[in-house]
Amino acid sequence: MVIKRREFIQVGSLATASLMLPKFLKAFERPMMVPPGNKVVVVIQFSGGNDGLNTVIPIRNDIYYNARPKLGITKDLALPLTDEVGLNPALIGLKQLYDDGSLGILNSVGYPNPDRSHFRSMDIWQTASNSNQFLTSGWIGRYLDAQCSGCDKPTQALEIDDILSLALKGENNNGLAFKDPRRLYSSSNEKYFKDINADHHRSEETADYLYKTMSETLSSADYIFQQSKLHPTAETYPGTELGKDLKTIASLILSDINTKLYYVSLGSFDTHVNQDNQQKRLFTEFSDAITAFTSDLKKNNRFDDVLMFTFSEFGRRVSQNASGGTDHGTANNVFLISGGLKQKGIINPMPDLSDLDEGDLKYKIDFKSVYATVLDKWLGADDKSILGSQYDYLNFI
Repeated sequence: MVIKRREFIQVGSLATASLMLPKFLKAFERPMMVPPGNKVVVVIQFSGGNDGLNTVIPIRNDIYYNARPKLGITKDLALPLTDEVGLNPALIGLKQLYDDGSLGILNSVGYPNPDRSHFRSMDIWQTASNSNQFLTSGWIGRYLDAQCSGCDKPTQALEIDDILSLALKGENNNGLAFKDPRRLYSSSNEKYFKDINADHHRSEETADYLYKTMSETLSSADYIFQQSKLHPTAETYPGTELGKDLKTIASLILSDINTKLYYVSLGSFDTHVNQDNQQKRLFTEFSDAITAFTSDLKKNNRFDDVLMFTFSEFGRRVSQNASGGTDHGTANNVFLISGGLKQKGIINPMPDLSDLDEGDLKYKIDFKSVYATVLDKWLGADDKSILGSQYDYLNFI
């Protein structure tokens, strides 16, 4: 059968919007429950390089205020965590989680020989590579490869976005990206795509791959949509993008869908100018959405089984710039949110502002140790084979 170029573009658009879910999707045609007690991870990416020093604030550190005479957040405005540390005033929901023992904070998380390019540093975080290493598969994608090898009930990763991130792309298996289960279902059930999928004959390799991608997407869309309707959340979520995304994730967590990893992004945190207003807007969106999400999980007795963690591709420089912002830096903080944390509060020391690397923070925790801990202790996976090396485990779970 001959397919016009326009048709390939349309099919390609569907594939891009929902991207590749491999052969194991067929397994979803059988009921596969994830009962309470099974662990789930939600990764929240702060895109653009969030300024960690104005997120978790050293409120009694003169070096911080001298380096940021206009941008530093004063002690009276910060949300107090300890006598020495405060939280960005827009993060009211995280302060509440801190107070009830559901928040952990890792400081100075990064990697050796840091790269200050958004694209390169994000690739490093998403692939879990060394700074001089270039990988084509993501750490979550390799988790899928490992879990789905010879497994009759493989796990799955979902990204709430229109484009699949490198983090969820494996060598053999990929996660699925979609913004809304209903929209994915509606698109995949258009007669146009059904007819093409039913009538095509395998031909050249490129076309075969495209058809395979489309077929696998079609086979999953109905299942995901039906599962998302099983236990619609009664919680009120903010109408922001992140609020809607976390509402979708909550509905899926509360259903019987066999998903262990969710991935969602918020940004942009690239605050070279006008940092106060930009960070306040994004943190308000984050705080409000997290408050609704954690409340939903608690009411449905799933908060102990869900681990959320945040990351950004790098932090910002210690000193403010001349435009009311900060420039690309290095190490950063990571938020950990769960009812199942073993370490809570401020887990390790705040950054040492008297010992900098040419104006940048020195990393103390390799981010791959965070991944290794999540993979081994939370998901029960072989972190060494997934990450390619053995990294120290942390004790937050």
